[in-house]
Amino acid sequence: MLEALIHFSLRQRLLTFLVALFITGWGAVSYSKLPIDAFPDVAPVQVLVAMRAPGLTPEELESRVTAPIEIAARGIPSLTRMRSTTRYSVTLLTFEFSEGTDIYWARAQVNERLASVQDQLPDGVTGGLAPIVTPLGEMLMFTLVGGELTVMEQRSLLDWTIRPAIRGVPGVADLNVLGGYVRTFEVTPSPAAMASRGVTVEMLETALSTNNRNDGAGRVRDGEEVLLVRAEGRLRDLEDIRSVVIDARAKGVVRVSDVAEVHIGSLPRNGVVTRNGEGEAVWGLVLGLRGADASSVVSGVKAKLDEIAPNLPKGLKIEIFYDRSELIGKAVWTVQKVLLEAIVLVVILLALFLGNMRAAFVVSMILPLAALSTFGIMKWWGLSANIMSLGGLAIAIGLLVDCAVVVVENVEHRLAHAPNTDLSERIYITLDATREVAPPLVSGVVIIITVFLPLLSLEGLEGRLFAPVALTIAFALSSALILSLTVVPAFSATILRPGHADEPRLVRSIGKVYDPILAYALDRPKVIILLAFIGLIIAGLAYTRIGHTFMPVMDEGTPVITVRKHPTISVDIAAETDKRIQHQIMEKVPEVKGMMARAGADELGIDPVGLNETDNLLTLAPENEWRGKGSDWLMSEIRKVLDAIPGISYSFSQPIDMRVQEMIIGARGDVVIKIFGDDIGELNRLTREIAGVLKKIPGAQDVFALQNDGMRYLTANVERLAAGRFGLNAGEIQDALRVWIDGHQVGLVLEGPIRTPLVVRGSETSRRSSVDFARLPMVSKDGTVVELSQLAEVHAENGPLQVIREEGRRFATVLANVSGRDLVGFVDEAKKMLPRLLKLQKITFTSGEGNLKINKEHPHDWRLLYRLR
Repeated sequence: MLEALIHFSLRQRLLTFLVALFITGWGAVSYSKLPIDAFPDVAPVQVLVAMRAPGLTPEELESRVTAPIEIAARGIPSLTRMRSTTRYSVTLLTFEFSEGTDIYWARAQVNERLASVQDQLPDGVTGGLAPIVTPLGEMLMFTLVGGELTVMEQRSLLDWTIRPAIRGVPGVADLNVLGGYVRTFEVTPSPAAMASRGVTVEMLETALSTNNRNDGAGRVRDGEEVLLVRAEGRLRDLEDIRSVVIDARAKGVVRVSDVAEVHIGSLPRNGVVTRNGEGEAVWGLVLGLRGADASSVVSGVKAKLDEIAPNLPKGLKIEIFYDRSELIGKAVWTVQKVLLEAIVLVVILLALFLGNMRAAFVVSMILPLAALSTFGIMKWWGLSANIMSLGGLAIAIGLLVDCAVVVVENVEHRLAHAPNTDLSERIYITLDATREVAPPLVSGVVIIITVFLPLLSLEGLEGRLFAPVALTIAFALSSALILSLTVVPAFSATILRPGHADEPRLVRSIGKVYDPILAYALDRPKVIILLAFIGLIIAGLAYTRIGHTFMPVMDEGTPVITVRKHPTISVDIAAETDKRIQHQIMEKVPEVKGMMARAGADELGIDPVGLNETDNLLTLAPENEWRGKGSDWLMSEIRKVLDAIPGISYSFSQPIDMRVQEMIIGARGDVVIKIFGDDIGELNRLTREIAGVLKKIPGAQDVFALQNDGMRYLTANVERLAAGRFGLNAGEIQDALRVWIDGHQVGLVLEGPIRTPLVVRGSETSRRSSVDFARLPMVSKDGTVVELSQLAEVHAENGPLQVIREEGRRFATVLANVSGRDLVGFVDEAKKMLPRLLKLQKITFTSGEGNLKINKEHPHDWRLLYRLR
C-alpha cells in the first residue's frame, strides 16, 4: 500500500502538486473559520436552575424550595453531582452530568423533574432553567458613562433597549444586567386612611389587579363589515392608578388615592454596582452560549453596541471594561509567534545541516503544509484554536520535518552515486529511496503518537484540557508522514540534482568533536552505562523534590479582587464601602486606571452572592508605565492598601480563573476545604479552626473561612390567640408583613415595550428600624388598626447568611490561595497537619478533578480540595 502511494505520487507529480496547493487553500480557509478562544471549553455538562422566592430566608427557602427540587432530581440518568447555594430570596441549583451527555436532553430531564414539584413550592416562587452558559461564557462587560441620566434611567435603558438588541446577536445566551434601580409604579398604603375607610390591603391589591387589563370580546356586525371588539382597561400612568376605585359606598366611592400615595419607586435591591469610587453605575455582562465562538460573539456584540451608540441620549456613552477578545488575541498570538519562530529556526537549521538549499527547501515545505492540513482536520473534527490545541502544534513543529529529512537525505545519497541521470531515472531512484525508508518512518510516527494517546484517556477537567493537545499532535504528525511519502518525493525528483555533494562544513566540524567522544564511549561501555544509571538516579531524586502544579496560571490581564464584609451590611453601606475601597486603591496605586465593583446577586440568579461580597474588576495601565515590575509587585501594592482598611477580608483572582474554580469545586480558591454536617454553628466553628491551621503553612495567602452564619434575623412569632381576637390569622399577618416590608407585585403597567411592575409596598419608615417594625399597623377586617407587637412576639436573633449543599448535605468551606510554592506540596503539608491538629480518626484520599477527600468517622465529613492549575 505504501509503495503504491509513493509510486502514484511520483507518476502523477502534477496532480500531487495540485493536491499540495489544495491543502494550502483548504488549511487557510479552515483556519480563518476555526472557533478561536483563549482556553478550550473545560466545563462539564451542567444545568443551572435559578429560583426566586421574595421574602423567604435561606433556611426557609432551603426546606421549601431547594430540598424538594434536589429530591425530585435524584435518579436522573447520568447525573453525577448536585450543588446548591441558597441565600435570601434566591437559590441556585447546579446539576452536573457525565461526559458526552447531550446538554438539551439534560435540560429536558431537569425541567421535567422541576415541573413535577411545582405544586409543592410556595406561592410566588418564580424561576427555572438558567441560560445555557459555561464558566467561560462571560465574554464582554460594559457600563454607561456620561450624560444626565440617573442610574434608574440607565437601568431602564439597559433592560428595555440594549438588552433585547444584544440578545439577538448570534451566540449570545443573555445580557445579565446589574446595578441601578428597577423602576416601579409604587402604591404606598396609609394605615390610618385605610382604617378610617374600612379598606384592607387585600381589597387594595384586588382593585389594582382587576382594573389593569385589556381584553377582547369577539366580533360585532356593522352592516356589511365586521368590527373586532376591544375592551380597554389597562393602567397607563400614575393618574390612572390613583383613580382606581376600591369600593363603592353610599357616601361615595373609595379610590386608591384616598388610602395610598402613588409614586415612582423601585424594586428591593439584592445588589449594587459602583465605578471608580465616584458613585453607582450599571453593568452589562454578555453571556455566550455553550460552544459559541467567543471571537465571533464579541465582534458581533461590539458591532451591535456601535449600532446602538448613535441613538443613545446626548452625552451617554458605552464604556467596555472587559473584552474577552483581547485575552484571546494575546493568547493566540503568543502561540502563533512561537510557531513562526520555530518554523524559522527549523529552516535555518535545515539549511546549515543539509548544506543544500534545494534539499532544505523541499524539507521546509512540510512545515506550512502540515500545519495547514492540521488546521483543516481540526475544523473538521470540531476543535477550536486555543492555547492548548495550538500549543500541541508548537510541540510537534520539530517532529514534523523528521520524516521529510530522512526521505530527502536518502534520495540525496542515492542521487550522489548516480551522476548524469535524466528525469525518469531520478524518479525511479527517488521511488526506491523513499520505499526503503517508508516502513521505519511509519513505525516511528506511530510510536510517537502512541506516547500521546494516554492523554485521550483522561477524564473530567484533565481530559477536556489536554485532549486537544494529543489530538493536534496526532493530526500534525500523521499529516507530516503522508506528505513526506507523497509530496516530498514528488518535489525531490523534480528539484534535486544528481551528482556528488560535499558534506556541509558544520557537520564536518561537529564530526571532529563527536567522533573521538563516540570512540571513547564504545571502548568503555560499562563506564558509560554506569554514568547513565547514576544520572537516572539523580534525575529521579530531583523529580521527587520538585514542586508540582497542574498547569501555570495564565495572566488574563484583568485582576479581580473579591472583598468580603460583615454579613449584615445593607445595600447603601455596601456601596459606600466599595466606593471607599476603590478610591483608596486608585489614589495610592496609580497603575490601576479603573475599577468596577459588583456587590450582591446578579439579575439572572446564576451568581447568588450576598451584599457582603464584592467583586472588583481592575483596569490596569500598560505595564511599561508601572513603577515596579510584574503582577506580583502590583498585587503587593494593592495588598498594602487593603490591609489598612478595617472590617474586610479579601482575595485575588481573575475572571476566567475565578469562574473555573467555582465550576470545579463550587468556591473561589486554589485550595478549598469542605466540612459536611447539619449544624451550621458547629460547621462554622470548625472552619475557623481549619483556617487557623492553614495560615501557619508556608505559602498560604488570602486564607478565609467562608462562614454561613452571621446574619441578623428580626423574627415575628405570631400569637394565634391574640391575632384571633382581631379576626386575623397567621397567613394574613405574614402576607401583610411582606407587603409592608418587601412589597407585593400586583401587575404590570405597559409603557410601549417597557413593562413596569406595579407594586404595593409600605412606606420607608416601616423599614427604618426594628422598633418601627414592631409598630407596623395591621388592619383587621372590621377596620381595627393594631400594632404588630400586639399580635406577635418580635425579637432579633442570629441566623444563617446562606445554606450551601452538595449531594443534599450542608457544608461550610475554607478558602486559601497559594503563592511562592507549588500547589501540590502545599496540599500535601495540609493533609499532614489537619489530621494531627484536628484529631481526625480516619483519612482516605481519592482523586478526581483535583479533589482530595478527607472522611471523618464523626458527624462531620471533611474534604480537602485543590484546584489543579
